[in-house]
Amino acid sequence: MPNGADQIRFSWFIPIDGDGSRAGTMRAERPPDFQYLRQVVETAEECGYYSLLIPTRFANGLFAEDAPLAETWTTATALAAVTSRIRFLIAVRPGFIALGLFAQMAAALHQISNGRIDINIVPGGIQNDFERVGEESTHETRYERAEEFIAACRKLWTQPGPVDFDGGHYRLRDAYCAPQPGQRGPRFYLGGASPRALGLSGRQADVHLSWIEPLDDTARRNQEVLAEFGKAGRTPELGLRTHLVVRDTEAAAWDAADQLIAHADPAVKAQRQAAIAGTPMVGQQAQARQSANHRVAPRLWNGLSEVRVNCGTAIVGTPQQAADTLHAYAQLGFREFILSGFPHVEECQRIASDVLPILRQKLALGVN
Repeated sequence: MPNGADQIRFSWFIPIDGDGSRAGTMRAERPPDFQYLRQVVETAEECGYYSLLIPTRFANGLFAEDAPLAETWTTATALAAVTSRIRFLIAVRPGFIALGLFAQMAAALHQISNGRIDINIVPGGIQNDFERVGEESTHETRYERAEEFIAACRKLWTQPGPVDFDGGHYRLRDAYCAPQPGQRGPRFYLGGASPRALGLSGRQADVHLSWIEPLDDTARRNQEVLAEFGKAGRTPELGLRTHLVVRDTEAAAWDAADQLIAHADPAVKAQRQAAIAGTPMVGQQAQARQSANHRVAPRLWNGLSEVRVNCGTAIVGTPQQAADTLHAYAQLGFREFILSGFPHVEECQRIASDVLPILRQKLALGVN
């Protein structure tokens, strides 16, 4: 897969759990109110990022579970209204909004935003998170439901009504979707590392999104992804999700990483451990692997997994080292990098000014 600078996209992240220079405390230094999240989004747009991932949660996943949390869909809708260029990758759990209604909501927001909406389908979810809101279903059921959800949305978006759909979890009769985005509708991103997740992605994803792991592990994972897309007769597009801790010197970067979780509350750590214990999610297990000083590779640090649900690994180093590391992953075929750093406003600017120009030059020159 080509790796030219003009073919790689760089995206940022919306911290709906809250933000600050300390993670895992009971409350965030910067609560996730609309004005702050708007500042993050406007900064990313000004810095030229391609898109913004906005996650989905039923409880805070970075600070105490009862800490303030911004609701995903409402927040994304409001933020789309105050931006003009940057896209939004909105995480959605199938099963919590009626299928036909969701298809209309997504199509409407896609139209209102001038085609700037994509959907990140989250079938698995966080341990015990579904049960908080009265949903009890098996891991297998959630993946089956997600596959039908994507297929039915695509049918509603591209075929003239009335539309029928017959699945084991969803059935539509004489359904219409207005507006109808057609072939230029939202694209579907899917993640996961289990065989079931990779199979679903191979059949349905427009982009397969991975959490960062050591380079060799990621290369093996990509081969599994390629195999599943090959079975479905499809060509994969690959995205990578990672945090960054970048400073002018390597020592300062590692110190900043350690300081990020140095004030974490034991109660928050216990909440995260409970969310991971016994999880069937292969990706979560990989993020939380035990390593001395949380160093899982020469430039990778997974200390955030102590306090954060889902992606808990960061690239740590100088701007040059961060760019070199991202370049190594780009050589594996990734075309989109979804990045983040704490605090998100300052680090959004730092990465855009100090890291991405080096990386783009390497990509343009084909430098190893």
